[in-house]
Amino acid sequence: MSSDLSEADITVLVDENATYPEQVWYTIAAFLFIVGCFQWGSFVHSKFARRRHHDSDEEIATTNDIQYKFSLRHIPLAIINFYRVVAFRWTLEIGQSYTLNMAEVFVTVVYIALLLIYAFINTTSVEGQKLDVTYWCNRIAMLASSQFPIVTALGTKNNLVSLVTGISYDRLNYIHRMMARTCFMLLCIHAVGEVISSPYFHLSGASLRAGIIAMAAFLVIIIVSLRPVRTGAYEVFFYIHFLGIGIFLVGGYYHTKDAYGSYWIWPSFVIWAFDRFIRMIRLVVFNHSYFGFKSGTGTMDATTELLSENVVRLRLRRPPHFHWCPGQTAYLIMPSVSTLPFEAHPFTIASFDSSFPSTTETEDPSGSGENHGTQVLGSSTPFWKELVFLINVHGGFTKKLKEVAAAKGQAKVFVDGPYGPSSDLSSYDMSIFVAGGSGISYTLPVFLSVIEHGKSSCKRVVFIWSIRKTEHVQWIDEALIKAVQLAPPSLTISIRIFDTSSLSMTQFTQEDSSPSVPTEKSGTPEQDVVNGSLTSSKLLLLRGVKMENGRANLDALLKEEISMASGSMSVSVCGSQGIARAVRHALRFPVSGPSSILSGGPSVTLHVESFGYA
Repeated sequence: MSSDLSEADITVLVDENATYPEQVWYTIAAFLFIVGCFQWGSFVHSKFARRRHHDSDEEIATTNDIQYKFSLRHIPLAIINFYRVVAFRWTLEIGQSYTLNMAEVFVTVVYIALLLIYAFINTTSVEGQKLDVTYWCNRIAMLASSQFPIVTALGTKNNLVSLVTGISYDRLNYIHRMMARTCFMLLCIHAVGEVISSPYFHLSGASLRAGIIAMAAFLVIIIVSLRPVRTGAYEVFFYIHFLGIGIFLVGGYYHTKDAYGSYWIWPSFVIWAFDRFIRMIRLVVFNHSYFGFKSGTGTMDATTELLSENVVRLRLRRPPHFHWCPGQTAYLIMPSVSTLPFEAHPFTIASFDSSFPSTTETEDPSGSGENHGTQVLGSSTPFWKELVFLINVHGGFTKKLKEVAAAKGQAKVFVDGPYGPSSDLSSYDMSIFVAGGSGISYTLPVFLSVIEHGKSSCKRVVFIWSIRKTEHVQWIDEALIKAVQLAPPSLTISIRIFDTSSLSMTQFTQEDSSPSVPTEKSGTPEQDVVNGSLTSSKLLLLRGVKMENGRANLDALLKEEISMASGSMSVSVCGSQGIARAVRHALRFPVSGPSSILSGGPSVTLHVESFGYA
């Protein structure tokens, strides 16, 4: 314990408590600016980059492979791919379902180190005592308080951080949780410092009681935000998180008011209110018929269908002014199903906002002048024109929705969205989509967008889908059939569906199990396809469509496609942590290494939408 501080020392401490949090903010702002420059630069490059044409004498086609030429011109691209592999495909794997990429690990370590350094520098007393509690106790609390505005912003759907960095709110959610837990750690250190410096404190002070209540609320929030609680009881997490944040911020405001630190607290209320205001405006605009701004009702009434024991399909006609991009999500508010009237749940939009007409007008060949509508999209129209959601059934809200779907009932739906990044793959030479189960909600609309934009650079599309039962193909078979039919002649499509209900390979797959065998099959009928119930399926009779039993060997499949590719390649994956891990492992060195790029190999970009929470 240090001796009483002089007035000069107190002045220095007060100054450090004010300036150190500001310096941390400057550091974070500079980092976000750099990230934003890279993100937006990459976005602009992808929009305006011209497809690099390879001269025919530079590509020597062999049976199933391509011979590349070494070129130093590929050095910048090799550096970019090296960064992609190290930052996003090298991972820290904890258990079977917890994965952090190296970029997240780096940000976490640097952020914690930054705060701890500012907390404990210049804490040696005049008597020579290092880490004097008088110097760091209040400062560490002030540093934690200074982070509340950005932590609040990262937890909202409409925030400045996403605008600056170009990173969607859902991808920033890990940073939100990490920063919140780091602040909790700092506040715990602050509490320990208070006990050390004032061992005989009492609870008569209102400020102290407010601080204790705030920390208790924060502790509860940290507990319910752990993955087992979030995934197993989302509604419990949602309600407690919402209520706990209010208690914590109010308690924190009154606790720091006497220490002149409350100016770091009240901006959190403003940020949260601004996000709610924007969401309310969007809610009214996209659901105006329910709010009396337009005559007529029922435009947002949804039909439900129980596709399997654990999957519900929700369909609703979208308003003419509601548009979205492939891969985006929307929050659904269903008062008749949820516990609270305005309880919002996020789901990926499994359909594509297409410009294709549902029908085309053709002139009567008899010459009578009458027009007759001929179908273009046919029965697959919902996946191209309507809002479609494939919802996994767990507990709580989704369990109640399953009961509605079992009765083939309808439900009124308010839609808040769309949110999330736009997956524009028009500049890639090749696109590969990997999905597991209902992960098709993400890959299907992106796949359909590539089909519609047939004049893009893309020349080959590979669509890989793992399902637990053969009949699950019927979820999207009509959309896949229409996609193959509408594909331009210049686009090669390979669709591979893997039924994992039985891991024993049938004779069909035993004879053709090597991933190096071309995936396309002839357009003649195949009567011995995997399951007799699907022998008449039009989808399996199309050229390029193949169905197999057993798990997909993603490592072999991806490496085979890369060996036959050139230019730029996009790999999009949505599924379990196991699927995401397998894809990341397959796209590490040497497949996407500098030597491969310098030799003319494809530049691979990976997009991961994982079921798991970080």
